[in-house]
Amino acid sequence: MSAPKRVERPLSPFMIGPYYRPQMTSISSIMVRITGIATLGTIFLIVAWLVAAATSEEAFDCVNWLLTSVVGDIVMTLAAWAIWYHALGRLRHVIWDLGYFIEVKANEVMGLAMFIGATVLTIITVLVV
Repeated sequence: MSAPKRVERPLSPFMIGPYYRPQMTSISSIMVRITGIATLGTIFLIVAWLVAAATSEEAFDCVNWLLTSVVGDIVMTLAAWAIWYHALGRLRHVIWDLGYFIEVKANEVMGLAMFIGATVLTIITVLVV
């Protein structure tokens, strides 16, 4: 009896490293998922701040101290970047749903534009707020 023929299938992008060459399209897609989860963490922090404000002055002082400290500033700046990146990722999907920029080269440019756009929008957000 002969051995079954092995089928060559593409490897998963989650095997990034020695088996899979990272591409802008896969990295930007993974980052949209990560920033969606980070946005949930941001919502948790804001809800904790609101609950602390409604609970007691001591609880509010504790959470407010965390969010207004240097660490809080860094966390909230990263949260702003995550929210902007995720929003741009959703906009990219709307553009694809309309049938535009479906080509691979255009997708790579849009993926890079998402990173640059989120960074620029975050800087504007930090400077305005």
